[in-house]
Amino acid sequence: MENTIAVNARFLTQSITGVQRFAIELSRRLKGIYGSEIQFFAPKNIVNAELADELNIIIIGHNTGHIWEQMDLPNFLKSKGNPLLLNLANTAPLFYKNKIVTIHDVAFLAYPETYSKKFLFFYKFLIPKVIYSSKHVLTVSDFSKSEIVKFYKISQDKITVIYNAVANQFSIGSSSLEQAKVPYLVAVSSLNYRKNLHSVLAAFQRISNEYNNNLQLIVIGDIKSKIFKSIDIQEYSSNTAFQFVGRVSDEELIKFYTNALGFIYPSYYEGFGIPPLEAQACGCPVIVSNVSSLPEVFKDSALYCNPNSIDEISNAMITLVKDKALREQLVEKGRQNLLRFSWDQSALKLSNIINNNIK
Repeated sequence: MENTIAVNARFLTQSITGVQRFAIELSRRLKGIYGSEIQFFAPKNIVNAELADELNIIIIGHNTGHIWEQMDLPNFLKSKGNPLLLNLANTAPLFYKNKIVTIHDVAFLAYPETYSKKFLFFYKFLIPKVIYSSKHVLTVSDFSKSEIVKFYKISQDKITVIYNAVANQFSIGSSSLEQAKVPYLVAVSSLNYRKNLHSVLAAFQRISNEYNNNLQLIVIGDIKSKIFKSIDIQEYSSNTAFQFVGRVSDEELIKFYTNALGFIYPSYYEGFGIPPLEAQACGCPVIVSNVSSLPEVFKDSALYCNPNSIDEISNAMITLVKDKALREQLVEKGRQNLLRFSWDQSALKLSNIINNNIK
């Protein structure tokens, strides 16, 4: 097995966010490139059996989580001749040197107040050791590359940018255009405070009265998650202008994107930003913040705002809602922007890195 490429597929035990999408889409294409020369290993607690079957997952070890990753996986690989191990989802075995690791961002260093003390302690211990012990580091934007170099003082030559892209199902033709009963803007939240959902809610609250219930904000995400604990949801959930729909399937998400007046993503810090790119793929104009990786990813195809200014966020919403010509212009620019990103091209770039690092 020495010349086999091993993939750490613990991402199949996790809920799907941008990190897992990156791992899934590239794994699919790497399997197409390498065939039987690549093998995917995971612990027993897989949550996506269909994907596991698609990748011919090999279940090893008795543990799960970080213990599986730090003990079961490296011990198994060492018994099989120490093949090159590809890690696509931020973490990797510390004491396994023949590896490539992907660090999507270092938000935990830039915004430490966002994370629990336990998480911070673990990542501050783990990530630098993983970076220094890896043969090569991958990340998802030039911005993230510059952040990793800044915080960890490693050579730029050791880091390669592999862009995200959009899954094939996200497209204008994949969902029929419907006239929404009430025009709406859409926001997708996550578990993380840095996504700035609290400012989105406050900004929309300012403008909602002007529209006399003829404009809604659809918030997609788990309202039981930690992101909402510091937000008084009662203040908004009693207002019919706000619709909290929870977690949704990709099919439902595509419909929300396709029929929305616009998508709002004023995040404080992003390594890349897949959701607004998905929105663009569905013909939805986007508002994003003017910081971190977002100007790099969206260039002139988005309406920008200062994430620290509720005034700017609400003004961007009003501008997008009122200016149909601008919406149409952003939809076309979004379509052109999408051409810069391709999972196939990213997989080919990654395969070159893999080939250069195989023993």
